[in-house]
Amino acid sequence: MDLLADYADGSEEEDEARRRRSAAPGSAAGEEDEAVTTSGRSEMDVDHLPSTRPNSGSEQTEDSDDDDDDDDEGSPIRLMTLRKSAAPEVSDTMLVTSSGGGEFLPEKRKPIDPSQHVVNYNPTYDQLWTPIVGPAHPFAKDGLAKGLKNHKLGFVEDAAIAPFMFDEQYNTFHAYGYAADPAASIGNHVVGDVDAVTRLDGATVYNLPSHEHRKRKLEKRANKEQLDEETAKEVENPESEDWLVKNPKSPWAGKKEGLQTELTEEQKKAAEEHASKKGEREKVDKNEIEDKSTFHGKEEYDYQGRSWIAPPKDVKATNDHCYIPKRWIHTWSGHTKGVSAIRFFPKYGHLLLSASMDTKVKIWDVHGSGKCMRTYMGHSKAVRDIAFNNDGSKFLSASYDRKIKYWDTETGKVISTFTTGKIPYVVKFNPDEDKQSILLAGMSDKKIVQWDMNSGEITQEYDQHLGAVNTITFVDNNRRFVTSSDDKSLRVWEFGIPVVIKYISEPHMHSMPSITVHPNTNWFAAQSLDNQILIYSTRERFRLNKKKRFAGHIVAGYACQVNFSPDGRFIMSGDGEGRCWFWDWKTCKVFRTLKCHEGVCIGSEWHPLEQSKVATCGWDGLIKYWIGFAYWGTSFLIFPAEDGYPRKVGSDEEESHKREYRMV
Repeated sequence: MDLLADYADGSEEEDEARRRRSAAPGSAAGEEDEAVTTSGRSEMDVDHLPSTRPNSGSEQTEDSDDDDDDDDEGSPIRLMTLRKSAAPEVSDTMLVTSSGGGEFLPEKRKPIDPSQHVVNYNPTYDQLWTPIVGPAHPFAKDGLAKGLKNHKLGFVEDAAIAPFMFDEQYNTFHAYGYAADPAASIGNHVVGDVDAVTRLDGATVYNLPSHEHRKRKLEKRANKEQLDEETAKEVENPESEDWLVKNPKSPWAGKKEGLQTELTEEQKKAAEEHASKKGEREKVDKNEIEDKSTFHGKEEYDYQGRSWIAPPKDVKATNDHCYIPKRWIHTWSGHTKGVSAIRFFPKYGHLLLSASMDTKVKIWDVHGSGKCMRTYMGHSKAVRDIAFNNDGSKFLSASYDRKIKYWDTETGKVISTFTTGKIPYVVKFNPDEDKQSILLAGMSDKKIVQWDMNSGEITQEYDQHLGAVNTITFVDNNRRFVTSSDDKSLRVWEFGIPVVIKYISEPHMHSMPSITVHPNTNWFAAQSLDNQILIYSTRERFRLNKKKRFAGHIVAGYACQVNFSPDGRFIMSGDGEGRCWFWDWKTCKVFRTLKCHEGVCIGSEWHPLEQSKVATCGWDGLIKYWIGFAYWGTSFLIFPAEDGYPRKVGSDEEESHKREYRMV
C-alpha cells in the first residue's frame, strides 16, 4: 500500500509539472502526450513496477527547450514503464472465424498452398480439396487457370486415361462418327451418330468384325488391280500407233510421260563402257590374275651351283658399333607408285625386298650390281606389308585385294594363298624355328587370324580389338605378342590362347601403327600418331617408360616405320615431310635429320651387318641407300666411339687416332 501511495503522489506531482510546462512560452504542443504515466494502469500493471525508483538521468527522455525548469529541485521525477499484454498472440489466419451461422471452428486450419511440396501435419480430405479463393493467373502452368480450360464446345477437364483407349475412341469418332461418352459411368452411352452405333454393333476401329475385314481386303485388292491397269495404260509409248488408235484426241494434261523403248547412242556408249569396267572388276575379283615372277639377273645359279639368293661369303660384321648415316650413295628406282614397305634379307642384308602400291613386289641386290633381281606379280591391288621367314627362303605379302600370298623367294612361285574376305594390314611369321609354318595376320575386321600354312586352315582367331589391327610384335621369347589397333589400344596375348592378358588404353593415347622391339628385348618402341615415339616394357606389366620420349617429327596420319640400330644406340623414324630422324637412345635427343624423299618417308631399315648403312623408302616410288662414311683419296673417315659423328683423318694419322677413335 505504501508503494501505491508513493506512486499516486508521484502522479499528482507529475501532473502539476506538466501543467506548468504547458503554460510556459515555447513549450511543444504535444509534450504532455509524450510523458508516460501510470494513473490509468490496472492492478496487474502495478505489480510489474520496480521496487525502487530508477535514476532520473537514465529514464528521462524530455526534449524541451526549457532545460532550467527540468533541473529545478522541485520538478517531479517521471517514471517510464514497459507495456506488456497479458493476452497471448494468436494468428487469425490459422482459423476460420465462422461456418455459416457464425459458429467458431477451432479445428480448421489455414488452406494449403497448391505450390507447397511438404505438409507438416495430416490434413483432412476437405482441407486438401478446398477450392482456391482468389484470382487465377491467366498464364499458370499448373492447370489452375480456369480461363485456359474454357473451350467453345464446353469445359476441358483433366482425366487419367490410357493412351491406347484415347486413340481408340478418337479414331473411332473420326472414322464412324461416334465414341464412348466419358461422362457416363454405367450403361452403353455414346456420343455422336447413334444409327452408326446400331449398324456397326458398337465396333471400334481396333475391333472390326471379321466380315468387315474381309470386305476391306477385297476392296483394297480391287483398287490395286485397277490402279495397275491404269498405270500400264498411262506408260504406253505415245509415239506408237496402238496408243494413237486408243487415244485419238490425245489428252496430254494429267498424263505421265511415256517410257523410252530404245536407248540413244550416248546412252548405249555409256552402258558399254560401264559393262566393260564392271567386267574388268569381276575378272580381278575372280582371281583371274596370273601369279608369276620375272628374273632380271644374268643367271639364277653361278658356276659353283649356288643360287642367286645365297649370301656372299665375304660379307661379315666388321664391328658391333653403329654410326648415324649421312651420305646418300644409291637409289633403287623401278616402282611406278609409292613404296609402302622394305625388308632386308635376314642376318646378311645382301638383298632388299620392297612392296609397292603398283601391286608388285621387287627384290634388289645390295652388295653387287644394285639392280632389281626379281619381280613378283600376283596381286591386283596395292601391297600393304611383307615379311621374310627366318632364313629368307620364303616371304609373305599382304595386299588390299584381301589376299595373303606365300612366295618362294628363289623361284618366284606362289606356294599358298590365304584369305578371309577382309583386308590384311600386317603379316608375321612366328619367329620360333619350329613354328615357321604358322602365320599371323591382322585384319580390317578387328581380328588376328592364325593359319597353319601346311594345311591351309585357320587354327585360331584372336578377336578382342575394336578397330582394324595394325601391328603384330612378338615379345618374351616369342611366347607372347603385342598388337595395336585403330581403337587406340595395345593388347598383349599368349600365343595360341585368344584371351588378352594385358590391356593398355588411356584417354590420352593415340593409334600406334608401327611397333619395333629393342635389340635387348626389354623394351619396344611404338610410333604414336600424336607425333611422338613411346617406349613400353616387355616385362610382365608392360609399363610405359615415361623417362623416354622421342619427339620432333610430324607423323600424324601416316604409319611411318620406327626402327632401332642393331646395337640399340639409336632409334630412327621417317615423317610426313620426307625426312628421316635419328635420336640417341640414352639421352632422347635428336642426333640428325636427313631429307630423304619428296613426300612421306614411310619406311626405314638399318642394315643388319654394315652398321652405318640405312635404307629408306617413300611415296615418291624411290628406295634410297645411306651411309655414314666415305673414302676420299688417301683420306678416310673414322668415327668417334662416343658421339657417333664422323671426323676426317689422314692415312698417316691412323695409328695415332686408333686408340681414340674406332675405325670403319
